[in-house]
Amino acid sequence: MTDGSELGDVYGATIARIKAQDGDKSRLGMAALMWISHAERPLKADELCHALAVELGCTDFNIGNIPSISTLVGCCQGLIAVDKEASTVRLIHFTLQEYLCAHPDIFNRPHSAMAEICLTYLSSQQVKALSISPSPDTQNTPFLEYCSVYWGVHAKEELSDCANSLALELLKGHYYQISSSLLLARVECLRFRDFTYSPFSGLHCASFFGIIDAVTGLIEMGCYDIDGGDFSGCTPLAWAAHNGHEEVVKILLGWEDVSPDKPDNSGKTPLSHAASSGHEGVVKILLEREEVNPDKPDNYGQTPLSHAALSGHEGVVKILLEREEVNPAKADDIGCTPLIYAALTGHEEVVKILLEREEVNPDKPDNYDQTPLSYAASRGHEGVVKILLEREEVNPDKPDDTGWTPLIHAALRGQEEVVKILLEQEEVNPDKANNIGWTPLILAASEGHEGVVKILLEREEVNPDKPDDTGWTPLIHAALRGQEEVVKILLEREEVNPDKPDDTGWTPLIHAALRGHEEVVKILLEREEVNPDKPNNYGQTPLTHAAESGHEGVVKILLEREEVNPDKPDNSGKTPLSHAACDGHEGVVKILLEREGVNPDKPDQDGETPLSIATENGHERVVALLLSHKAVIPSTIQSTTSWKWPPPSPFGVRLP
Repeated sequence: MTDGSELGDVYGATIARIKAQDGDKSRLGMAALMWISHAERPLKADELCHALAVELGCTDFNIGNIPSISTLVGCCQGLIAVDKEASTVRLIHFTLQEYLCAHPDIFNRPHSAMAEICLTYLSSQQVKALSISPSPDTQNTPFLEYCSVYWGVHAKEELSDCANSLALELLKGHYYQISSSLLLARVECLRFRDFTYSPFSGLHCASFFGIIDAVTGLIEMGCYDIDGGDFSGCTPLAWAAHNGHEEVVKILLGWEDVSPDKPDNSGKTPLSHAASSGHEGVVKILLEREEVNPDKPDNYGQTPLSHAALSGHEGVVKILLEREEVNPAKADDIGCTPLIYAALTGHEEVVKILLEREEVNPDKPDNYDQTPLSYAASRGHEGVVKILLEREEVNPDKPDDTGWTPLIHAALRGQEEVVKILLEQEEVNPDKANNIGWTPLILAASEGHEGVVKILLEREEVNPDKPDDTGWTPLIHAALRGQEEVVKILLEREEVNPDKPDDTGWTPLIHAALRGHEEVVKILLEREEVNPDKPNNYGQTPLTHAAESGHEGVVKILLEREEVNPDKPDNSGKTPLSHAACDGHEGVVKILLEREGVNPDKPDQDGETPLSIATENGHERVVALLLSHKAVIPSTIQSTTSWKWPPPSPFGVRLP
């Protein structure tokens, strides 16, 4: 007890008072404490109330037995509380849980009792009446999900004869039980998947939970194919292996009909299941069988060793590597080796174990030429990166088939410490670009990783204004993504041209204006070198793009500058007003119409005016705004569009 014996005495005295209550109060109070303290997860209030309403031996659930949560709180004499936010019931303090754990004799075989209650609930007529497909309405059975998922956990912990009998009865018809679908929905991260035609038998379920007596009983009954596959092709052995139930594995392997190496639908054998879950005992048991291939790949080429390495199970990796048949460098269908999987997931000890083997090439790439170092760098696994860099065979600057180096991968994900480690290597070129010209700086700038940007800019070899293959500089990448702080950092460098256009004439300001990044626009406009009205190769200015995208804030910022021509046409003769009218941006249209220099009826090279463009695109409110301006001539529409005139007014007034 964390609060001393005095608090323990208080709990003991309170529990004594609970037991001394009259009638049902004593039973309800102690049962509530048992469930809350021994449940596999926090129980919701309605779940607890239903649990305490179950009558053992009764096949009909009586809703009249359901107590109110306020009744239960009262029966527990202040030892439980309702968490209103989570709608769950909890003990009043964590020290009460400690007290109950330290005094196991308070409850008589709690897990056995809980298993009996869960199984009785699942066997009730109300639950049996629920169909598996289509998805059933479980609002009236709130305790169903908990019972389906956890009855077996309680039964494995403590199994009474009554619970065993109830379990066998339930499992005999498990193909068509709603409880099987709810259990699998939890296992498969699904919700009410239709398993009607995808069997998950009682033997599969008993093996899943590892309930020895139930497994033995079902086998003796001869109810199911002992080696049959379920909806995923998993046999009872595979489920027992996956969940590490050694005794059940031994029982199943004692039958000649059981194939110890039978794969499921994805090609995973029981050994692969055990290896991926890290169950060393089961792995050893399976490897004692001659029929088991310790290096058998699944449908994707992943071996038991690959599965163990991916999950970081050092003990299993060691056991498997003791077998001569196991190839420690065997790649799967996409070229990933066990080393790559261990590096990807940052399991340093597994990486060390694998590197002790001569067959393992520490720099072997996958089918996309990505090395273990690249994977470790991209995920920020500093320890693995250091281990790999200690090997002479490892090229710290090796690009993959798209030109991405380990440094580029690390920069993209903002892995500052890995970037520092890689930059300590002489072979690493800090400004090396990938196949489309993206440098580590460009990617760090684009993603807004300020720390990485600063680290890279400390290197003389890094050109802070180096463009990619489309002419986009680090500043452009940062500007178009709205990375304000990175923009500021880059603009501190003299080498950076804040108005440098890309291959199509788009400046950083145009990119920022198009995407509505107001703060970036303001930062760029503070620079004298930036021309706020500079057009791209198509004659479109920052104002043009802000107007066509409907970014009113950017439009206002740009119009504050004297240099900006609010009526400047692009190469097709379309003005900012025409672009705004085309896309129906009413707010921008209003702003532009308030400017004296804007001609609201200015035609483009095809003779289309803002009014005719808005009309053709069906923007009725923009049409109304334009018609409210005295300089707009409605008659020009007739010659430039086949639209029926006049269009309906959004204000319920017939337009002229």
